[in-house]
Amino acid sequence: MLANRLRKRQKHLSKWGRRQGVSCYRLYERDIPEYPCIVDWYDGEVVVWLYERKRDETAVSQTTFRNEILHEIQTALGLQPSQLFVKERVVQSGLQSQYEKYGRLHHVRLVQEHGLNFEVNLSDYLDTGLFLDHRPTRQMIRARAANKRLLNLFAYTGSFTVYAVAGGASHTTTVDLSQTYCQWVARNLAHNNFQTNARHCVIAADCLHYLAEAAQRHEKYDLIVCDPPTFSNSKKMSQASFAVDRDHVALLQACGRLLTPGGELFFSNNARQFKLDEGGLNGRFTIQNITTQTIPEDFRNGRIHQCWLLTHKE
Repeated sequence: MLANRLRKRQKHLSKWGRRQGVSCYRLYERDIPEYPCIVDWYDGEVVVWLYERKRDETAVSQTTFRNEILHEIQTALGLQPSQLFVKERVVQSGLQSQYEKYGRLHHVRLVQEHGLNFEVNLSDYLDTGLFLDHRPTRQMIRARAANKRLLNLFAYTGSFTVYAVAGGASHTTTVDLSQTYCQWVARNLAHNNFQTNARHCVIAADCLHYLAEAAQRHEKYDLIVCDPPTFSNSKKMSQASFAVDRDHVALLQACGRLLTPGGELFFSNNARQFKLDEGGLNGRFTIQNITTQTIPEDFRNGRIHQCWLLTHKE
């Protein structure tokens, strides 16, 4: 069943991807209950995330089923074992952080999306460096970016920044807590013949601390992208922990202080039970839930993330 499903999806999405200029897409997302896995296509290579089926399953049956799934994927897509990268998501222990090392194969390559190049690491982290579910959101940023000043917070590997510069942004500021990911941002810019400089700067810093300091400097931005983690207790942070459900109002208010009149704030997160506290924002923004517009065609899960467009009231 899994092999047949993958063949049909690949036949459709390969044509769709060529028309869209997209070389990476989601092939399979737990469509069949008996096969709990996610399969993402990266221009001829595949990343598979395996979920456990039952909590009481034996090690032998787990291994047998794992081998069956991987064999079906290889057969359906005509892959060699070296083209398949497998990662585990275990319910009991939760999800591994995207910032933690997963392996050391260092299988790094470039992929293309809407005419832009992005560096992905298919082997060493739970995530690859490019969140495929925000492809439409990135397009929205590029469409708005001409002659605008962009602030990209919790920037990960900077794909929103690359789209903004490609769209003609006059200035971009990209902030992430991780020096590793800030270096990745710089490489992604370079892969598209863009440079980090006074107009396009990348800063390794706690985003909450940066927002406070930027307000003191009276910085202003026309566009802000804010895609925070669901939870973080990194020792590098200025506060003990960050939880998006608890702290998003203060975060968005801090972003609002940096927005120009009429400026736009794209706020997204992937916390499944998250509810935006519109009342707590004190009428500072016009708020639109744009989630349905930002879920790409290749994603079956309509709640892979939630996304809002908050426009600063003039």
